Amino acid sequence: MQVTGRLRKRRKLKAEINVVPYIDVMLVLLIIFMVTAPLLNLGVDIHLPQSAAKSVQSEKEPILISVDRDGSFYLTLAGGQREPIDADTLVKKVSAFVRENPQAPVMIGGDERVDYGKVYQVMVLLQQSGVPKVGLISQPVEKKR
Repeated sequence: MQVTGRLRKRRKLKAEINVVPYIDVMLVLLIIFMVTAPLLNLGVDIHLPQSAAKSVQSEKEPILISVDRDGSFYLTLAGGQREPIDADTLVKKVSAFVRENPQAPVMIGGDERVDYGKVYQVMVLLQQSGVPKVGLISQPVEKKR
């Protein structure tokens, strides 16, 4: 018998995870989120009128209807996402939500530059939805020095 000159050497298995590709993916995702986060504008630019009224405290998250400078309506249900909405959908969604949560406060935030008729229209729509009480949102008066 002839023995070949090569001996087979078995490699030892590694019990390690190569994390370098995961770190690369994580850094790319971090950069993507850092770039896109400032672009997400979830709010509506509303300049509320100023008032010396006391703030209302409530245990439940309010239903918030916003009217922007152009007279467009926006609805925020109990701390959820703010969404643009038309008058018919506003009546349907608010009435369904108020039937489920009759104690939920309802607030209207109208831009100080919007026509009063638009805010009044929202109040009429809320009355049609079966909302018993509506509050108006304002900014606190700035103190003069």
